[in-house]
Amino acid sequence: MNRRESLKMLMAASGGLLALPAWAGQWHVDDLATHASSFVAAEQAMLAAVVDTILPQGVVVGGLSVGVDKFLQKLFDHCYDATVQANIKTQLAKLEASASAKYGQPFSACAQYEREALLMAFAHSADASEKEFFTLVKAETIRGFSTSREVMTNYLEYKTAPGHYYGCVDVNA
Repeated sequence: MNRRESLKMLMAASGGLLALPAWAGQWHVDDLATHASSFVAAEQAMLAAVVDTILPQGVVVGGLSVGVDKFLQKLFDHCYDATVQANIKTQLAKLEASASAKYGQPFSACAQYEREALLMAFAHSADASEKEFFTLVKAETIRGFSTSREVMTNYLEYKTAPGHYYGCVDVNA
C-alpha cells in the first residue's frame, strides 16, 4: 500500500466530511425565493392568488404558507417548455382581465367566491388553452402542497425510514 496515496485520500475524505453539513442541510421555503424566475412580479402575484384560491389558508396550513407558489414558479421554469410557459403567462393575463371586466377589481382583490367563479369559468371553458391552464395549475398546486415537507411530516405523518430499530434486544428462546 502506498502511504502517500492513502494520506491524500484520507485528506480528501476529511475535506468532504467538513463540507457535508454545508450542502446537506434541509431546504426551506426561503431557498426557493432565491430562484430567478421568468415570471414578472405581476405574474408571480397572480400565481400566488391562484394558489391561494385553490388551497386557501385553513385552520392549520394553506398553499401559500408552505410555499406552493414559489414551487410552481420553479417547476414551470425548469420542467415545462416555452410553449407551456407562454400559455400560463397568457392565461394569467386573461384571468386578470376577466376579473377586472366582471368585478371591476384585480383578481387578487376579489373575494374567495369570486376568484373561484373565475377559475371555474376557465375549467369549463370551450377554449382548450384555458382548460389546459386550469388543469395544469390545479394539478401541480395539489402536488406541490401534498409533497411539501411540512404537510408530509406534520399532517400525513410520513417517515423516511418507517419502523424502529431495536439494536440490543434479548432474545428469549
